[in-house]
Amino acid sequence: MTYKVGIPRGLLFYEYYPLWKEFFNELEVEVVLSNKTNKEILNKGVSSSVDELCLPVKAYHGHVEDLKNKVDYIFIPKIMSVQKREYTCPKILGLPEVVKNSIKELPNMIDVHINLSKNNFNIVNSVLEVGKYFTSNPYKIMRAYNKAINKYKKYNEMLVNGVNPIRALENYDKNVDFKKLKEKRDLNIMVVGHSYNIYDDYISMNTIRQLEDQNINVITPEMISLEKVNYYSKKLPKRMFWTFGRRIVGAAFNAIEENLVDGIIYISSFGCGLDSILVEIVQRESRRFGMPFTLLTIDEHSGQAGVNTRIEAFVDMIKWRERNEDNFSTHG
Repeated sequence: MTYKVGIPRGLLFYEYYPLWKEFFNELEVEVVLSNKTNKEILNKGVSSSVDELCLPVKAYHGHVEDLKNKVDYIFIPKIMSVQKREYTCPKILGLPEVVKNSIKELPNMIDVHINLSKNNFNIVNSVLEVGKYFTSNPYKIMRAYNKAINKYKKYNEMLVNGVNPIRALENYDKNVDFKKLKEKRDLNIMVVGHSYNIYDDYISMNTIRQLEDQNINVITPEMISLEKVNYYSKKLPKRMFWTFGRRIVGAAFNAIEENLVDGIIYISSFGCGLDSILVEIVQRESRRFGMPFTLLTIDEHSGQAGVNTRIEAFVDMIKWRERNEDNFSTHG
């Protein structure tokens, strides 16, 4: 019997999907993805979750609803920490419990704990725990994990070599020269924010694709090397203990201080506690170096037309600035 495992297309999906998919496939398990975020999925998520949750978590509930009658298991790991002395967002930390108490008649949930806050050794136990749902052979489980890690490294290599993450997700498992996936464009803009906000076309209102359609090269935090992120995030007066927040700040500081981009668009979901701090940090650094910055705050009521207008105005402002910054009158 071939088991089916459902993976909701939300939250840390954009970080780890290549790793999860290859691991389950190597164990001869069929991976079933929820549909891409759309109005129906979001409405289901809003209906089945509490009001206080942010938009990405509400959307995640909709993805679980989309999967629950299609699979034998739903994979919702409890990802507490992926880096020593650092943690994930509280809502990701408690995600399995939130989903269990919000959605009824769920299939079996694989809610393995992943906690690397003290060391990386716990990952072996977590991997074995997941694998034992499908095989009693620990060697087969670890072999599957090692093969998945190699695929995941290729995915990350594509990102740091400038391939758009949306395109990388579509091509990492194909025999494609990733250098050919890169395109030269007229303008460089960094789209910064949590991966589940910026890479989900519906939640982000197609911001990345809109920019690319205007012949703009888009850079995101995942495309900045870990060495650069670590170096620039250390410029903060205190250590940041949110892993993904530290990456956002480190990547943005790198782009601003090394003048890699012509402007920054920060996409934030309304009510995000982490972003209330991160946005301020990135905006202050942008202001200090004279880097154009704009914030797009989204929720379930956001409209495409308003976002389009904001993006078009921001791009026009950057182009006007580049044309005219050296042509100001000396009079006065």
